[in-house]
Amino acid sequence: MGIIRIMKNLITGHMKAFLSLSLVLGVLGVLGVLGVVSGGIAREPAVKPSSRVVLASEVEWEQLNPARGKKSPLAGTLWGDRKDTVPTGFLVRFVDGFSSPPHIHNITYRAVVISGTIHNDDPDAAEMWMPAGSFWTQPGGEVHITAARGDTNMALVEIDKGPYLVLPAEEAFDSGERPVNVDASNIVWVDQPGNPASANGPKVAFLWGNPQDGKLSGTLVRLPAGFTGKIVSQGSTFRAVVIKGQPRYLNANAMILEPGSYFSSTGESVHQVASRASEETIIYVRTDGNYDVM
Repeated sequence: MGIIRIMKNLITGHMKAFLSLSLVLGVLGVLGVLGVVSGGIAREPAVKPSSRVVLASEVEWEQLNPARGKKSPLAGTLWGDRKDTVPTGFLVRFVDGFSSPPHIHNITYRAVVISGTIHNDDPDAAEMWMPAGSFWTQPGGEVHITAARGDTNMALVEIDKGPYLVLPAEEAFDSGERPVNVDASNIVWVDQPGNPASANGPKVAFLWGNPQDGKLSGTLVRLPAGFTGKIVSQGSTFRAVVIKGQPRYLNANAMILEPGSYFSSTGESVHQVASRASEETIIYVRTDGNYDVM
C-alpha cells in the first residue's frame, strides 16, 4: 500500500508538473502573439509599415473629362480614386495650347505644376502662366478656366474627398473659399524646423494645412544637388511626388524617379533618396504627421 501511495504521489506530481509546464508554454504563446517582449509589454502596431513606388512611366492614363472627347486632358491616378469619395492624387497632362471653357468643380482641389506652364483663373483675369514648381488651389463652385502651353504640360492634382466632377458654369456656387495662385518664384523656402541652418542644406516650403502630428498638410521639399540622405516619416500616411529633378530612390534596387513619380508609406518609415550631382530635387509631400530630412 505504501508503494502504491508513493507511485500515486509521483504520478500526481508529474502530472502537475506537466500541466504547469503546459500552462507556462501556453501563456508564453499567447504573449508572443500579443507582442510581449522581455523587459515589458510591446504590442505590435495595428498597421505594419509598408511602402509603395510608382514610376512616372508606369502611370496609366485616361481622359479626365470624357464628355470632351479628344479635347479632354489626360489623367493618371497615383493614389485613391477621383470617382469615389476617398482622398485622391492624380497627374493631369495637357496638350500645348489647351484651353478649357469656363466651368466649375463640385469640390476644391490643390495643384502643383510639374512641367510646362499653366494658367488657372477667372475667365476675365489677366493671363498668369505658372511654371514648374508653382502651386494653386481651385475652390469648389467657382467659375474658372484652365489653359496650358509648352511641349509637355503636367500637374499634380489632389483632393481631400471625391468624387471630382467637371460641371457647367451655370451651376456655380460660393463655397466660402477663395483661389490661390503662387508662382514658383514666390515660394518661400525655409530651413526645416529643428535642423541647423545651412545655405546648402535641404529646405521646405509650407503650402497648406497644419504640419503637426495628426494634422494633414502639404509641403515642398528641396534637396540640393548631390544630396544623399533620408526622409523619415512619423505620420500614419506619407505621400510624395517628384516635381523637379530625377532623384534616385535607394530603399530597394536604385530607381530613377522622373518628375511625376510617386512614393508613399504607412506608419513610421524611412525613404532614402539622392539628388543628381548637377541638379536639385523638389518633392511635394502630403502627410498627417511630422517628417525629417537628414
